Parts: sequence; structure tokens; C-alpha cells
Amino acid sequence: MSQNGPISTFIEKHYLHFNSAALVDAAKGYKKHIAEGKKMMVTLAGAMSTAELGLSFAEMIRQDKVQIISCTGANLEEDIMNLVAHSHYKRIPNYRDLTPEQEWDLLQNHLNRVTDTCIPEEEAFRKLQKHLYKVWKDAEDKGERLFPHEFMFRMLNSGDLKEEYEIDPKNSWMIAAAERNMPMVVPGWEDSTMGNIFASYVFTGELKASTMKSGIEYMAWLADWYIKNSGKDGIGFFQIGGGIAGDFPICVVPMLHQDLEKDNVPFWSYFCQISDSTTSYGSYSGAVPNEKITWGKLSIETPKFIVESDATIVAPLMFAYVLGW
Repeated sequence: MSQNGPISTFIEKHYLHFNSAALVDAAKGYKKHIAEGKKMMVTLAGAMSTAELGLSFAEMIRQDKVQIISCTGANLEEDIMNLVAHSHYKRIPNYRDLTPEQEWDLLQNHLNRVTDTCIPEEEAFRKLQKHLYKVWKDAEDKGERLFPHEFMFRMLNSGDLKEEYEIDPKNSWMIAAAERNMPMVVPGWEDSTMGNIFASYVFTGELKASTMKSGIEYMAWLADWYIKNSGKDGIGFFQIGGGIAGDFPICVVPMLHQDLEKDNVPFWSYFCQISDSTTSYGSYSGAVPNEKITWGKLSIETPKFIVESDATIVAPLMFAYVLGW
């Protein structure tokens, strides 16, 4: 039995079969990977920031249990939106029963729904827009070009938002990441609210598209980072959900092997995906991990885990286990 805290002890006692056992196996594999001195990437898809994953993920960052993050533009911004507008969010437990007319009423009240949680447009989107525009414009005026996450880090580290915090900042994973200048990739950032807003400024001529570094530049940066940090054993890959947050960074290994013809680069050395996407015809998010062997992403020896369940339930439990809670 583990000598860990009450959550870990409960998990080891009760999570003995099926997806619960897969959760334990994957969490033990994660702890072993870190204990061996290897690095871990965590990828965030879906709306994990709006699900307030920062309550556990921020501590993972602070305790150096994750060394690089890949996330969607939505997760990048929504952690900060929750930070500055938490009291204005509206929860709708009966979201399954809403009529189209009720959905329209939410829109008219500037409440954008994510499952059971509505993000307030004025207090979240527009508040962030005001601060980010200043950061974008100041950089452009100086001839600087940055990645999307670097602009967010600059905004957070400036302290300009501190008076507007509505939650304990220790529960914001973006603050924890910004304080450490966490290595990060944000593929497809344009597909986010702040990405759309930036595009609107490009459309009006107020900003230049070139001020924002691109996804191709993210991949080139990631290739260099992987080479410098993978050592002989490789980096671990902990994927929450599916989509571009996972698809994009996992491809860096076959790119290094097949396109750059580097023979001494290790495969990803641990793989776990939490997903409720079931295996079906042509589904990448629902594909079993072994399919990734044929694409040159994982090796035969890579420890592989899949937990077919709701990530908002599984991820905090696994993080609690890794943290020894």
C-alpha cells in the first residue's frame, strides 16, 4: 500500500479494475517516469481550463511534475478568464434541457455556454482583450515577434491584472507557467477567442499578422527543444482529450526521424491518453496507442496507457496521485 495521502490511498484501495485500474497503472507509470529523471509533456484539449483544472495542474507545474505543455488557444486564455471573471460565470446544471430560445437568451445576455458553464463576454473576453491589445501593440511598435503564450506570459508577469484577480492565483495554472516561463506550444491558436480578436485587428490594419509567431514556427521550436531535452530516453506524453493539442506535438518525433533524418532521437518514452472518444473507423482521438507505432511516434517498448473516461474526473485524480495527495 502506498504511503501517500488520503486520495492516493483511496485510489489504490478501490480502483482495481477496468478504467479505474488503467488510471492507477498510468499514474504509477507517470510517477516512475518522473522519478527516473525524464521529462513529461502534458497536452490540454477540450475546455479543461474552464473545468478549473488549475486547482491541481498549477501544483503539478510548481512541483516540476511537468516540463512542457501543449494546449489549445481556448485553454490558454480560459484559465486567465476564470482568474479575472470567476464571479461572473454562470452555471447551468440543466443544460441538457435548454431550448433553442433559451440558448438565444444566453447569447443576448452575453453568456457563451461551455456545457454547464457560461463564460461572461464583457467581464472575461473584453477585459482580456483590453490588456492583450496593449501587449500586442507595444511589442509590434518595438519590432518584436512573440508566440501566443509569450504574450500571455508577458501580460501576467507585468502585474497589470493583479487587481482584477477573483480567485486565489495559486489555482491558476497559467500564472504558475508564466512565473516559470514554462516551455509551451499552442497549435492552432487562431481557433480561439483571442485569436479571432487578433485577426480582427489584422483585418482593420491596426496590427500586423507577422507580430504573432506561427504554428510552423512552433513546430520548428519544438523540434529544437525535443532534441535538446530528450536525452537517450525520450520525453513522456500525457494527453488529456484529443484534437490538435495532442496531434500537433506528438508528430515532432516522426518529423525528426523521417524529414530531418536524425537517427539518434528517441521516441516518446511514455504515453497516456485520457479520452471519451471510442475506437471507431478513422478516428485518431479514439485510436489505440499501438496505431502510433506505425506512424513512428511510439516504440514497441514505450509504456502505453489509455483511460476511456471523462478527463474532468480522471485528470485531477491522476495529478493527485502523482503529487502524493
